[in-house]
Amino acid sequence: MKNWLALDVGGANLKAAHSAGQVRTIPFELWKRPEDLPRLIQALGSTFPPFDHVALTMTAELCDCYATKSRGVLSVLDAVEVAIGGREIRVWGTDAQFHSLDAVRRSPLIAAAANWLALATHAARLIPHGPALLIDIGSTTTDLIPLMDGQVAAQGRTDTQRLQSGELVYAGVRRTPICALATELPFRGVNTGLAAELFAATMDIYLVLGDSAADPHDLSTPDGRPATVDAARDRLARMIGADRDDFSLEDAVAFAQAADLALMTRLILAATTACLRTVGKPQHAIVAGSGEFLARRLARQVLVPNANILSLQDTWGQVASTAACAHALVSLALERQTQESPRP
Repeated sequence: MKNWLALDVGGANLKAAHSAGQVRTIPFELWKRPEDLPRLIQALGSTFPPFDHVALTMTAELCDCYATKSRGVLSVLDAVEVAIGGREIRVWGTDAQFHSLDAVRRSPLIAAAANWLALATHAARLIPHGPALLIDIGSTTTDLIPLMDGQVAAQGRTDTQRLQSGELVYAGVRRTPICALATELPFRGVNTGLAAELFAATMDIYLVLGDSAADPHDLSTPDGRPATVDAARDRLARMIGADRDDFSLEDAVAFAQAADLALMTRLILAATTACLRTVGKPQHAIVAGSGEFLARRLARQVLVPNANILSLQDTWGQVASTAACAHALVSLALERQTQESPRP
């Protein structure tokens, strides 16, 4: 059997999974330093056991450091080819097939934003009967993928199509600006307009509400200060032109609850739209991602009463659930290898 490394190259994170079972995620804001991508991929790959084949998927092509998505796909291909040193690379496409580098270079958009389909294809088998919904909430986006009888039932394939169908929501639990959730939120009972500035992000909501763990060493916040409750309170206060002198911790909690409700309302509408057009009322849900806590809550809102909610964190482990697309991709690569291997 070949040893595979699956790479999921995103705009804000690099995720990888090895066929021996190891999974890792590292933050990397690619649009700021695209020239560093080969070095980061090489460094990430060096933390795994030896591998001779690479399965690749991506969403990084949408980064605004690339003039077009096609140019982004080609740049990611070049970076991976430089980084992995002559090993065979197979690229996952929006047709649910693996492709050679040459084939993708001829038709780059086949590989654009295809990672969700790897996860959906693999995870759908966990619910072999009936209508279901895969809810994968990450730091930046939410995937809402209808499933039917163990198969993907999504309408969209491209990002634009999926945004139109409700199957993709560009909002997550870490990087989404608060001003993208609403134009106003209540403060001490009064609807208050929000600053259209990146003063605070959804990470601050879930720090204050206790859904995300504080990390004083994490400075990837809107103001570059730590990912702590105290600093999150300051960031949230600035959304309404206030500061800690007139924005208490109790104010921060109430404000975060209102912002969370705005996000949840948006996700409910999108999930309902996606399912009504495809599978109707889902009877099961699969939840995944760094925002699985929110995915669970969403599932309870959109499923039939007493429906089954299957956690990929419980099934695959927390690390693999956070990098679920990479974990799924390496499984699909191994499966395809078995199918293509000659029988004795």
